[in-house]
Amino acid sequence: MAAVRPPQRVLIVCLGNICRSPTAEVVLRVQAHAANLAIEFASAGTENYHLGEPPDPRTIAHARRRGYDLSALRARQVSAEDFVHFDLLLAADVAVFAELTRRCPPPERHRIALFLGDRSLLNPYDGPAEDFEKVLDLVEKQAFLFISRWRGEN
Repeated sequence: MAAVRPPQRVLIVCLGNICRSPTAEVVLRVQAHAANLAIEFASAGTENYHLGEPPDPRTIAHARRRGYDLSALRARQVSAEDFVHFDLLLAADVAVFAELTRRCPPPERHRIALFLGDRSLLNPYDGPAEDFEKVLDLVEKQAFLFISRWRGEN
C-alpha cells in the first residue's frame, strides 16, 4: 500500500488538556520520532479550566511508568488560529468533536476527526487509576495505527 501523506501538524484536543490530549500528544510524538516522521504534535482543551497547569499528576505518573515524560507540558485552550495552523485536529470524544466543529470555520472542518475514529476515548479524570491505564492502552494502539498508515504499512 502506498503511504498516506502524513499531516505536518497535528493537534489533539480533549476537554481540559490535562489527561487524554497530553497523553496522546506525547505518545504520538514518541512513536512518530521512532518511525522517522517529522510531524509537529501539540494538544489543547476546549475549555479553560486548567490554563498553564501541567497534566494531572495521575496522568504524569501512569505515563512515566511506560516511559513517557509529560512533565514539561502545560494546558492551553484551543484558539481560532489552531483551525488553520494544524492539518489535523483529533478530538478525544464526540462532545469535543461537536465543540470543535461548532468553533471551526466551515472550510476547515475537514481537518477535524475523532481520535479513535468511531468512538470516544474514555475520560479518566473522575475514574479509578485503571482508567488512566486504559487511556494509555487505547492511545498507544491508535498511535501505532496512525503511524503505520502514515508510513504506508497498513
